Amino acid sequence: MPKLKIKSKYKKYKESSKKSQGSSIDLKERLAEKRKAEEARQKMINFIVVCIFLGLLFGVPLGFLVEPKLGIGFFMGISVMLFSWQYPRPALWLFLIYMPFSGSVTYWVGGGNALFQLAKDSIYIPALIALVAECRRKKLPIIVPKKLIPTFSVLLVFVILTLFSVNGIQEFLPQCNAALYSARIACKDGLPFFQGILGLKVLLGYVPLIFCAYYLIEDKKKLLFLGRLLVVLAIICCLLGLLQYWKLRTGSCIGTRGAVGDALFKASLQAKCLVGGSLLYSPEQGVIRLPGTFVSPWHWAWFLIANSALCFTTAFSDRSFFWRVVGLVGMGLVFINAVICGQRIALGLVPVVILTLLILTGQITNFKRFIPIGAGLGLLLGIWIVSNPTVVQQRVDSFVGRWNASPPQAFIESQFKYSINKQRGIFGRGLGKATNSTRSLGKTALIETYHPKLLYEIGYPGLLAFLIFVTHLTILSYRDYRSIRDPTLRNFASSFWVFILIISFFPYWYPLDTDPVAIYYWFLAGVVFKLPIIDKQERQKEQLLVEKEKNGSKTKTPRFKKFRTRKVGTL
Repeated sequence: MPKLKIKSKYKKYKESSKKSQGSSIDLKERLAEKRKAEEARQKMINFIVVCIFLGLLFGVPLGFLVEPKLGIGFFMGISVMLFSWQYPRPALWLFLIYMPFSGSVTYWVGGGNALFQLAKDSIYIPALIALVAECRRKKLPIIVPKKLIPTFSVLLVFVILTLFSVNGIQEFLPQCNAALYSARIACKDGLPFFQGILGLKVLLGYVPLIFCAYYLIEDKKKLLFLGRLLVVLAIICCLLGLLQYWKLRTGSCIGTRGAVGDALFKASLQAKCLVGGSLLYSPEQGVIRLPGTFVSPWHWAWFLIANSALCFTTAFSDRSFFWRVVGLVGMGLVFINAVICGQRIALGLVPVVILTLLILTGQITNFKRFIPIGAGLGLLLGIWIVSNPTVVQQRVDSFVGRWNASPPQAFIESQFKYSINKQRGIFGRGLGKATNSTRSLGKTALIETYHPKLLYEIGYPGLLAFLIFVTHLTILSYRDYRSIRDPTLRNFASSFWVFILIISFFPYWYPLDTDPVAIYYWFLAGVVFKLPIIDKQERQKEQLLVEKEKNGSKTKTPRFKKFRTRKVGTL
């Protein structure tokens, strides 16, 4: 009996020694990783100091000799471009952080200077090029997913044909003047080819964000960080939007009070307040259009619409209770800003997007999460509505009045008729010819819905190619989302897919021409395409942990001399 006891003690001692040795190896690995991360962090800090020095070297002389704002622009541009080239992944995080505040920087720091309007692209483009170079060096695929290549190639062919056969030919026409207009002779207005290049950038310039997101979101931890980061940005922007509204109501900002004639009903940069760009606030006329942190009210409206989906995702998908509550707070703030900003499309679409997400993601049947979040959101909004009944009533009346005056379906129909009547040839009127951001390079048509705008610019073949491409992208993202097993990853993927579905076929206004929505749309598509790989990684980790628990550590252990046993009663 004692012999058996000694053997069992030896066995336990051996197992404990294996575990202690395994834990010591894990500790060494963790310390090595921590040391490596610290060295990388110090190297990045040193490089940032060098970037700032080089930026100052070029920016300070320009600021003194030419203009201070130009000097600031060069300083920021050079510093950011060098950093983005050297550290593309941190630069992409910086890009996502900077984007909601770009309008405020452009008009409050840069005074509307064109250099500041290109600031976000000075982060994005060098990071994209550096990431492509890294993937080529490591022989990783650049076009992801490869199944998108056929439909994207077809779209790209039609777009380039339009650029050269329409915009290119227009470049050789005589410059327009009164005589040519009266004689109805074909002429060019501005710089058609360069206008087409800028139109191409607006149409497809952010498609590479699919590739960027695919290589930026490497694991589950980064996915959770992405969701939390976007919610925090939404909350900060919404709080600034509320502060902007409060300053206007209290008279700290004048807005468009006291303006004359049409100026009472038009957003103006001269009326900007606290953050953002052009603003309309004429309380005596009952009109308000707030830009929030963006350049214009309709950019702010689409930011709110997009963030109703992003905050929903964190509120229902994050595994941390704290961050689910933060997502709930974000949803409440987005809804409040949608009411006070005066943009009817935000007031109408924010609740519709949330309801669509609830139904299509299946979260409405998940009572354990839906009831607490739904009750919390209802309480938060209920308190605010009771506190501000006049504001809510004014916005609802404005929305109903606009709907009755110009129903969306009739408006879309009239826009399609206009584009059809203006068709000249099969490739449309030229890239950028109905894009607001290209109007500095030539005359543009005012078309306020996306698909008629595409029809006007790239004709029937181009519009059909675009619809086929986004349909293909939506189907592929749906298949990838349905293949995911991990509950957290699946919830994120389902919410992102519904957002992609809504924006792909949304017929009113032009969300994919608007910075916040276009960036989120292509970026989240890349995340969805990466999630099946992350799901596979998570399953492999779980399997390794199970095997480790069953078999113990695989590392070699030192041999121990056998304990000598002695009989009871002997020396």
